[in-house]
Amino acid sequence: MPTKSTAFLDPTTAVSHLETYQRADGLSASELIDSQLHGGLTYNDFLLLPGRIDFPASEVITESRITRKVVLKTPFMSSPMDTVTESEMAISMALLGGIGVIHHNQSPDAQAAMVRAVKRHENGFITDPICLTPDHVVEDVLDIKARLGFGGIPITDSGSLGGKLLGIVTNRDVQFRAPSTRLSEVMTTSLVTAPEGVTLSEANDILRDSKKGKLPIIDNQGRLTSLLARSDLLKNQTYPLASKRPESKQLYAAAAIGTRPADRDRLKMLVDAGLDIVVLDSSQGNSIYQEDMIRWIKSTFPSIEVIAGNVVTREQAATLISAGADALRIGMGSGSICITQEVMAVGRPQATAVYAVAEFAGRFGVPVIADGGIGNVGHVVKALALGAGAVMMGGLLAGTTEAPGEYFYHEGKRVKAYRGMGSIEAMEQGKPLPPSTSTNGRGPGSTKYPNPRKAATHENAATTRYFSESSAVKVAQGVSGDVQDKGSVKAFLPYLHAGVQHSLQDIGVRGIRELQEEVRGGRVRFELRTASAQVEGGVHGLNSYTKRLFA
Repeated sequence: MPTKSTAFLDPTTAVSHLETYQRADGLSASELIDSQLHGGLTYNDFLLLPGRIDFPASEVITESRITRKVVLKTPFMSSPMDTVTESEMAISMALLGGIGVIHHNQSPDAQAAMVRAVKRHENGFITDPICLTPDHVVEDVLDIKARLGFGGIPITDSGSLGGKLLGIVTNRDVQFRAPSTRLSEVMTTSLVTAPEGVTLSEANDILRDSKKGKLPIIDNQGRLTSLLARSDLLKNQTYPLASKRPESKQLYAAAAIGTRPADRDRLKMLVDAGLDIVVLDSSQGNSIYQEDMIRWIKSTFPSIEVIAGNVVTREQAATLISAGADALRIGMGSGSICITQEVMAVGRPQATAVYAVAEFAGRFGVPVIADGGIGNVGHVVKALALGAGAVMMGGLLAGTTEAPGEYFYHEGKRVKAYRGMGSIEAMEQGKPLPPSTSTNGRGPGSTKYPNPRKAATHENAATTRYFSESSAVKVAQGVSGDVQDKGSVKAFLPYLHAGVQHSLQDIGVRGIRELQEEVRGGRVRFELRTASAQVEGGVHGLNSYTKRLFA
């Protein structure tokens, strides 16, 4: 049979011909989230449509604002949970461009010590160096080395900053010396110094050329005013994305507190330790307690950035923004170990919550942090696209080397304990988790409690977070479990960073700020996913497979 001829358009006009269509493919963000069309959305319920690539992924800028004043090079935060973030995680997160929030399910002294460890880990000018006098002994240096991890100590006539610089003691000076040997006998007195007022760049050049480990900074009368360390120069090269205060070059330190009267004393200790950002840790942030705490913090410690929450509605956000919050945490019941939505029938699907709160808070210049529901790189990008300045991760980082606790074996897999702060175990705090086979070297069949906690002598953070410390019956809003070994966060976080860069490249945007601008302008489009579409988008049709995320 003869075929009917078809007149095709000129292929070179394909791009310009798009204008004849009434609308672009997909949905705008506002159309996607319209709750009148469907229920609330989670990250798995939608995708972003691809854009045009005309740049390498390495050019994608992942810099993002997490509070009114703090900008990070990567949009990653670790959750203030006692199985996720202590000093080791906080230091690693900051070195890699994010920030870790140290949990408060511990004594104020212990939490302050962790903040201090973060601040001391890497510095530009060390403005509060530990000093000793010539009359101190080698044993004093060894004690500092054991407690704080460094041994290059300036010797001044007063034993403190501001005293006349007499020498310096290094690890080599005290090796093979009797503990009772006075430092005046071993200290190095031939010093390379720099004058007060020298810039950090100039001081770095002097330190590099001197081949010394430390560079004392002195005033015109020879008094010690600050110190610079060679080890910090090496860290600057190894960790170019590190999250630091611009003026001091110290790592940013963040920690969580509650809203009870005792938390005011706790915060004073944390500020003295060098705290930069405080997170008010509550499952439901829209309370008079949190409003009062925000106002007190902003009047007492105006330089401290306050992250308030958690919230999932505009109404909740408005209250905390009016009180003076510098950022908001979004999420209620969306975490992998949280059962608030199930038990309390209160909460909101995370994607809908992030978009609604971010759109409202953005009008007042208040960044938001998507807390919970992050299971992979795609979830990170979706949260950022919906307006989050950063994502806060718990389960995704639990199980890494830097997370608190010891590895043990469960059903043949190497795991670490992970528990929600609303779990009964976290509320009781002193109650150990079930015994499991340990990797402590005792051999097969031995048992050890993973991450045991001693009985608390302070107000329990988990119960105050859920306003349940006075309840006769504790109602759990979280569970306890374990997560598989993920290796070091120093390998895992760069994978997340590279993944975000490649995802934004696929979308056709060169950075997080551009992504959010294009979403607001309706140029980055979205598509809803049916249940069958979600199956199609995952691994399927294989007898078995190995899923390696990075190498």
